[in-house]
Amino acid sequence: MNGGHNHNLNSSLTLTINGEDVTWNGEPTASLADVIREGQGLTGTKIGCRTGECGACTVLLDGQPAVSCLVPVASAQGQSVETIEGLARHPEFRELEQAMQEYGGVQCGFCTPGIMMSTWAWLQNPDLFGGDIGAALKNNLCRCTGYRGIMEAAEHVLASKGAVR
Repeated sequence: MNGGHNHNLNSSLTLTINGEDVTWNGEPTASLADVIREGQGLTGTKIGCRTGECGACTVLLDGQPAVSCLVPVASAQGQSVETIEGLARHPEFRELEQAMQEYGGVQCGFCTPGIMMSTWAWLQNPDLFGGDIGAALKNNLCRCTGYRGIMEAAEHVLASKGAVR
C-alpha cells in the first residue's frame, strides 16, 4: 500500500498569469491562491480565511474579481489570471495607488491587494456592478478603514477618467 496517498493525481496545467504562460505541475484541485503564492512566488495575493469570506486573495479571472482560495487551479486554465503584481504594471494603476493613500484607503495593508483588484475591476466597468463601488467591494473584508476612504479613492479615480456619474 502507499499509505492511502495516490501520487498519480498530479497533472501538468498551463495557466496565463499576468500575461505569461506558466506551467503548474501538481494537483488540479490545489487552490489558485496557493499556486499563485507558492508555485509562482507572487505573494501579493494574500491568504486570509480560506473560505471565500475575506477577499484578501482576490484576483481577476478574465477581468472579473474571484476569490482565488476557492478556485481549483484546473478551472483557471484557459482564463487570464491577473494578480496585484500584474495590475501594478498598468500605467493607470499608479493613480489608484495614490488615491488610496491620499484618501486613507490603506491602513494595515493586508486586505489591500484584494481590494485593489476588486476596485480595478469596477473602474474598468462600473456598470458591471450597477455603478456602485460598494457592490464591487462586497466580497472584500477590511477591518481597519471603514471603507469610506476606499470608496472615495475609487470615486476620485473614476471621476478623473472623465466618467459621468
